[in-house]
Amino acid sequence: MSSYVRRKSPGNTEWFVHDRFGMFIHFGLYAMPARHEWVMSREKTPVETYEHYFKHFNPDMFDAREWARAAKAAGMKYAVLTTKHHEGFCLFDTQYTDYKITNTPFGRDLVKEYVEAFRAEGLKVGFYYSIIDWHHPEFTLDKYHPMRDLPNAAEINQKRDMKKYAEYMRNQVRELLTNYGKIDILWFDFSYTPSPKYAHLNGGGKNKDDWESEKLIAVARELQPEIIIDNRADVEQDITTPEQYQVDEWPRHKETGELLTWEACQTFSGSWGYYRDEMTWKSPQMLIEMLCKTVALGGNLLMNVGPCARGYFDKRAMNALAVYGEWMKYNSRSIYGCTMAEPEFKAPNGTVLTQSEDGKRLYIHLFSYPFINLPVENLADKIEYVQFLHDDSEIQYSVGIRHGTAGDVVSTDSKTVFFKLPVVKPDVVVPVVEIFLK
Repeated sequence: MSSYVRRKSPGNTEWFVHDRFGMFIHFGLYAMPARHEWVMSREKTPVETYEHYFKHFNPDMFDAREWARAAKAAGMKYAVLTTKHHEGFCLFDTQYTDYKITNTPFGRDLVKEYVEAFRAEGLKVGFYYSIIDWHHPEFTLDKYHPMRDLPNAAEINQKRDMKKYAEYMRNQVRELLTNYGKIDILWFDFSYTPSPKYAHLNGGGKNKDDWESEKLIAVARELQPEIIIDNRADVEQDITTPEQYQVDEWPRHKETGELLTWEACQTFSGSWGYYRDEMTWKSPQMLIEMLCKTVALGGNLLMNVGPCARGYFDKRAMNALAVYGEWMKYNSRSIYGCTMAEPEFKAPNGTVLTQSEDGKRLYIHLFSYPFINLPVENLADKIEYVQFLHDDSEIQYSVGIRHGTAGDVVSTDSKTVFFKLPVVKPDVVVPVVEIFLK
C-alpha cells in the first residue's frame, strides 16, 4: 500500500483520489461575446448592457448526453459545471433571482439535464458555484467588480449589504444540494486579498467574513455530509486547487505540513469560457504530460472545456478531448488508482513515475524518448516483469549492463537496471513502461 498519508477532511475523497481525472465545464452568458469569461469585468460592462446577452441566450444545440459521452470517452471520471459564474447568471431554475436560464429563450434547466446525463454515463457530478456576483444588487463593489472605477463607487457600496448577499448564496446552495439528488463536489470560487488602489472600497478584497463561509459550508454539510468542498471560500475543507500552473511538489498544509488532497485545474487554451479568437491551445504532448505530472505528485487533474454559445464543444475542444481519449484508452492503468511513487524509486531524466496504490506496479511515463537504454536506479531485485502498457509487449532488461545498437553490450560498474527499448518510439504520445514489482 502507498505510504503517503493525506490530511483528513470532512468529505469523502476516497473515490476522488482513485479517479484522478475530471472535466471542468465553464458555460454562461460570456460564451456569447466569446472573448473570455471575465469579459464583464475586463470591459467594465454595466449590468444593463450585459443583460443584452441574457435576452438572446439560446444554446439550441446543447445536448447534455453529448457532453457526458465526450467526457467519458476522454477517460474522465467526474465533472464540475459552473452553475453560476461571476457574472451572476444561473444555469439552474432558482427561485431567488430572475436572472436564470429558464427566463432566457432557451427556457430549460440546464443543470438538471447535465446531472441526469452525466449520472447516466456513470460519472460523478460536481457543481461550481461562484461566490462572486457582479449582477446581484447587494454584492459590494470591489477590485474586480465592473463598476469598481465609477466616481461614486464608495457611495454605491454604502447602500449595499453583503449579509443579504450571503443569505442569497446560502439559499441557492440549499437549492442546488436539495433539488438535484446526490452531488459529489461543490466548487466555490473565490476569495481575494485587498488592494491599496481600492482602499475606498474597503480594500477591494473579500474573505470568509464577507461570504459568511462557515454558515455557507454548514448548509452544504447538513444536506450532503460526504460532499467534497474546495478551499476557495477561505475555509480549509477537502481539496486545494492550484490553477493554471504545474506544482513541483505535493502541496502541504501550511501549518501542519500534512499532505493535502489536491486538484490542478487547467484549460485547453488560455481561457475558461469559450473564446473564439484565442489561439494558445496546448499541444497533445503538453496535454498528456500535464495529466501524468499531476498524478505523479499525488494530485487530480480537472481539465476545462468552454462550450460555445450554441451549447456544443467546438472542434478544437473535441480534438483536445480526443487526445486524452486515445491515450487513456491504452494507458489509463497508470492514472486510475495511482499516486506518487514511493521515495525509493527515482524517475530517469525526461520521465515521471506513478505507482499503483497497492504498490504492486510502477509506471514510467516517457516524456523524452531515450535511445535504446532506459536506466533506472534502485530496481535491482525488485522486478517481476516489464512491458509497454499500450500493447503489453515485453521489455527486456539487464542489471548493470548497457545495451548496444548491434546487439553487443557494454559492462558497467552500476547496479542500475537498463531497459532495452526499441529504437523507434511507439506511436503513442507518451509511452508508458509498466513494471510489475516483486
